[in-house]
Order: sequence, then structure tokens, then C-alpha cells
Amino acid sequence: MSTTPKAPHYDLIIAGASFSGLVCARTAAMRGLKVCVLEAKDDPGARIHTTGILVKEAADEVDLPHNLMRRVHGVRLYAPNLKSVDLFAPGSYFLTTRTADLVRWLADEARRAGATILCGARFDGAERDGDILRLGTHGISGRYLIGADGARSTVARHFGLGLNQKFLTGMEAEFTGLGDVDPRFLHCFLDSQISPGYLGWIAPAPDVMQVGLATNGSARPDLDRFMQKTGALFDYAQGSVVERRSGRIPCGGIVAPFAAPGVMLIGDAAGLVSPMTAGGIRLAFRFGRRAAQAVSDHLLDCGPSPEAVLAREHPKFRLKKLMRAGLNIAPPNPLIDLGLSSALMRKLATRIYFHRTAAPGQTFQDFQEKVLMPEDQR
Repeated sequence: MSTTPKAPHYDLIIAGASFSGLVCARTAAMRGLKVCVLEAKDDPGARIHTTGILVKEAADEVDLPHNLMRRVHGVRLYAPNLKSVDLFAPGSYFLTTRTADLVRWLADEARRAGATILCGARFDGAERDGDILRLGTHGISGRYLIGADGARSTVARHFGLGLNQKFLTGMEAEFTGLGDVDPRFLHCFLDSQISPGYLGWIAPAPDVMQVGLATNGSARPDLDRFMQKTGALFDYAQGSVVERRSGRIPCGGIVAPFAAPGVMLIGDAAGLVSPMTAGGIRLAFRFGRRAAQAVSDHLLDCGPSPEAVLAREHPKFRLKKLMRAGLNIAPPNPLIDLGLSSALMRKLATRIYFHRTAAPGQTFQDFQEKVLMPEDQR
């Protein structure tokens, strides 16, 4: 007598093997949930659309392998006239990453914890059957669904949740062999004509130099123009482009609603990206982990609804939304040139980049000698 195989049933289904989705999957699996991740790509590390630059606080959320990262302690901030100031805050730093390999590592960690990752499996809808969600296309069902599927979330559209409405548009090229770039700094460029609403950057990643810029809705990013202007500082002719990427970055704050019964958005899908800095990886790590904890408490121990738990913890972004509005005005370049030369603006820029201005007991000279100065000059 033949029997029809029973469709796999999971406690938690996650759409998107993103930073937030994979951290969520690993945490939920470690807490005893049966977890499935749907990923449209054949490889979670393919076609990455993020620079993969982490602030120190992101690394504090999730322990990550040292060999996939490079620590960068300073920021060299350039005015439109290409004059620059060096910013630092002892105890703070950025981490550039081998981003594709980092995503693959997170996927392996989720699998090791017990999660199932189905690659080449795009979320394309679900039907409610009481308290169960059935995904007919993939023959699976689940008790809870999380959308970690990016700024244009299909989960959000299917369930009538909030959608991101405001974006920055970014473009980046990875160079090998690019000379004349001081690797101790993130090189950031303010220019209202080339990158209105945001900035351009050159970031020393572990194996490449990342050259990019982002703009608000008033202009499309023109990477060639950015490179032409900064070519007086960096010899792009020495380098070779090994990869290009582009993407949209939410900058409007948390979408509303971000959840419905049994369904919740996290990461870019939820708008969990700073409207001011466009940084989202720290929040992806934090709320990926917190979503998994809240779902497991709810399903295993009759805890409160996960969406209610996270709603209380979401950042409001009030000040950062105001600052985003100011950036979108795109002040004229001569005003930026003048402002960056002032001590007040340098102090403000340090706080924006590092969330602090100084550390007790350390001077700039100490920092130069211990961190920024090359080893052969110490």
C-alpha cells in the first residue's frame, strides 16, 4: 500500500538568507526550533548588494571569524575641495569584510545549529490554515514566518505589510592593485553635486579596495564621475575592477505595519536601517537574534506575541530622521568646505561615525603611536 509523503512542517520559516535571516535561523535552531530558510539564490553568498562594512557594535552583537575581516580604526573625511580631516575615537573601529564568505559562514553556522537552508527556493506566497502557514510551491508549512528578504520584501507585499518608500541608491566597484590608499582609514567624501544626500567612499577590505558612492532620489550615482574627481588622490589606473554591485538602501525608518499574526519582518524588509548613516548590519544582527528569541519563547513557552516584543524594542530614529531630512537638502559645496574646517563640525562628525568623541586616558598622540602609525615607524 502506497502512502503520500507528509509535507515537511517547521516551527519557523524564514524568507531570505540575509544577515538578519541567517542570524535568526541560527539562534532559533539553537533554541530548539525546527527552522527552514528559503533563499532564492543558489548560493547565499552570490550577488551580494552590501558593502559589508560593520561598526564595532555589530561585532559585539555576533562573534565573527577574524580571518574574514579587517579592522579599520580611523576615518579620513574629505570636503568637496578634497581637503581632509582625520577622525578617530579610541576603542572604536570599523570592520571591512569578505562579505560573500561572511554570509556563507553564517549559513554554515545556521546549518550546524540544525536549520535547513533551501537554496534556489524563492518565497512566492503562503496560505493560512488556522494557525499554520502553508507554502504550497515548496511543499512545506510552518507555525511562524519571518520576512528577511530585503528592501523590496515579497513577504511584506503578500501579507499587506508596510513597504519601504524612501531609499538611497548605492553603486560600488571592488579593485585589486589600487595604490596610494592609506589602509588605516575609511576614506569618505562629501560632495552635494556627486553624492547628494550621502557620500562617496574608498574602504580597505581584506583583499580589495571598495570604491563607491550613494545618492538620494535626486540623482543617480555616477561612479565614473566620482573616480574622475578623486583621481588626483588615488591612481585608479593601477587597479583592476574585479566586481561591481549596486542596490537600494532603505532610509525611511521602520515600516508600518511590520507584522501580522504569525508573520514578522526583520532587517531591510522592516526598514531597520539608520536613516542617517544607512547602516543596517548591526540592527540586522540584533533583531535577527531578538526575533528568534521572541518566536521561540512564544512557541515553546507560551510567551507574548513576537511582534509585540519587538515593537517595544525597535529604535524610533526620531533624531536620525531629522538629520536625514537635513542631508537631503544637500547644502552647497562651499558651505561644506567651510563647515568641515571648524572644530565643531569635526566633533559632530566623530560622534556620527563612532558614537563617541573620546576615551579617557588616551590622547591622539597615543592613538597614532599604538594604532595608526605603521609598525616600522613605531
